[in-house]
Amino acid sequence: MGFLIIAFVIVLLAIFISCIKIVPQAQAYVVERLGAYQGTWSVGFHIKAPFLDKVARKVNLKEQVADFPPQPVITKDNVTMRIDTVVFYQITDPKLYTYGVENPMMAIENLTATTLRNIIGDLELDQTLTSRETINTKMRANLDIATDPWGIKVNRVELKNIIPPAEIQNAMEKQMKAERERRESVTRAEGEKKAKVLVAEGEKESAILRAEAEKQSAILRAEAEKMKMIREAEGEAEAILKVQQAHADGIRMLKEAGADEAVLKIKSLEAFEKVADGKATTILLPSELSGIASVAAALKEGAKNA
Repeated sequence: MGFLIIAFVIVLLAIFISCIKIVPQAQAYVVERLGAYQGTWSVGFHIKAPFLDKVARKVNLKEQVADFPPQPVITKDNVTMRIDTVVFYQITDPKLYTYGVENPMMAIENLTATTLRNIIGDLELDQTLTSRETINTKMRANLDIATDPWGIKVNRVELKNIIPPAEIQNAMEKQMKAERERRESVTRAEGEKKAKVLVAEGEKESAILRAEAEKQSAILRAEAEKMKMIREAEGEAEAILKVQQAHADGIRMLKEAGADEAVLKIKSLEAFEKVADGKATTILLPSELSGIASVAAALKEGAKNA
């Protein structure tokens, strides 16, 4: 009897423990009682009624990513391509997510494929390749509206890859290669042009510097010649002044020695001869020196005859 009581207590304890539920962070439990929706348990400690309540679904409330395989689509200009998409979604209502649709992920995948076909069907190939942001925005808006009754919010939709037909890929590669070669040739031409401009500017600067140097050299030569002529003129003037000063000193000495007037006039005549220095063809003499000059010439002639 005691053994039965212990076993009964253990069973009751096990049942009680099994009725204790702890909901972790970022999750929610959908609970049913006798097959009907009872409630949604959020984070924390919960106890369910034994044999009556059950956890119908554990729902993850984190943002999730669904990567769908490539889907064949046809553009407006009848080009068939394959596009794979990535959908970022989050469950906002666990009850609607549990009871709104049978298989939420399959429903989202099919809805994504049909929405993508509708959008791409209105675009041509070039627009499809260059309008990813527009396509992403339209798909997110359409999917968000369609999944709202299922308790799902679509946060973002991205076109992961666009795979055009092989012949179009080859044509695009050839076009990109030609464009790359054109850009390279343009870059080389611009580089050569810049190099020629730099060389021309360098030659121009060099010519300007040479002209400036020649100009400065000519100015310096002219300045040196001018200074030379000035120095020579100053030297000649100084020499003449010294000669005149020497004759003046001689005459003064003769006066001091008591020489007569005739001797002084002859010395003055000699001073004029020194001043002329054989370069002048005509010398104008004062009237009082004319007679003295004649006398001196006669005396000089008589000395030669003797």
